[in-house]
Amino acid sequence: MDGHGPMMQTKILPSGLIVIPCLNEAAHIGALVHELRPAAERLGARIIVADGGSTDGTRAIVEEIAGKDPRIILLHNEKRLQSAAINLAVASCGEGAEYVIRIDAHGGYPPDYCDRLVQEARVTGADSVVVSMLTSGSGMVQKAVAAAQNSKLGTGGSKHRHLSVGEWVDHGHHALMRISAFKAVGGYDETFSHNEDAELDYRLRKAGYRIWMSGKTQMIYYPRSSLADLYFQYLGYGRGRAKNILKHRMIPKVRQMVPLLVFPVVLLAAFSFVHWLAITPLLVWASVCLGYGVWTAISQRNPDNALAGISAMVMHFGWSVGFWLQLLGPRPQRRVA
Repeated sequence: MDGHGPMMQTKILPSGLIVIPCLNEAAHIGALVHELRPAAERLGARIIVADGGSTDGTRAIVEEIAGKDPRIILLHNEKRLQSAAINLAVASCGEGAEYVIRIDAHGGYPPDYCDRLVQEARVTGADSVVVSMLTSGSGMVQKAVAAAQNSKLGTGGSKHRHLSVGEWVDHGHHALMRISAFKAVGGYDETFSHNEDAELDYRLRKAGYRIWMSGKTQMIYYPRSSLADLYFQYLGYGRGRAKNILKHRMIPKVRQMVPLLVFPVVLLAAFSFVHWLAITPLLVWASVCLGYGVWTAISQRNPDNALAGISAMVMHFGWSVGFWLQLLGPRPQRRVA
């Protein structure tokens, strides 16, 4: 005995959670977790991998790493959605933690990414720190999609699609949130498969919380490598935006209203047999997009970017179709007590 009585074991609480929602990410998850381990150690944080039921060996890879590092925890996200993954991680492992950092399995991050986020949260007093999302590709189609997504033509000038010098914003790519603020507004709405970040930002702002866009760090996003996958991705984005507008009775921004016209313009073109003017709006839209692709390829001396106009058209059309399908589709019936 040392005179101080028996030592009592105390539960060491994490300073924060670094959460990776994933599904069938065996090709990326191991390297990503290893890249995040030094930051987790520096910050005293846990790395939570919330797996949505992978069948490609993702879970085995994480289990092996977790067996050697108690900071890493694997959770089963039976709801599969990213929004549910973050909610699950905070509910299961967030006791005593100050913040949650959201990491995308298909993203690229600087070594000091998490450190910078925590630093900016403390310096600014922000309740949420969001980042710019720059898109990069490695194949011909993926490079073209990246060029479109990095342009105003493709994304309408969204602030988080371009580098920031640091500013207060309404919305950005989710990176860090104070868990107290996250819980206060109820976390992510798990009925949203897309646009759940913008929906949560709306509630954060409405409740008086502040969102800061980092000027110190950013992430790299690797886009879809096929136009079909790109279409279905933006179909979901369009549905999510419409659902957000319906839920909160918001008025769409101008940059969101313009793409809404694309689906009606395509439908109008089907009546060109009645009068040739019916196809004119479609031709104007296509000419602008295709001309942008050619101009980008020439100005940047990169032939792959010639397809950027086609990628932008796929994005516009998918988003517009998804928005109208959600807007005009059946509404869930409210239960009568």
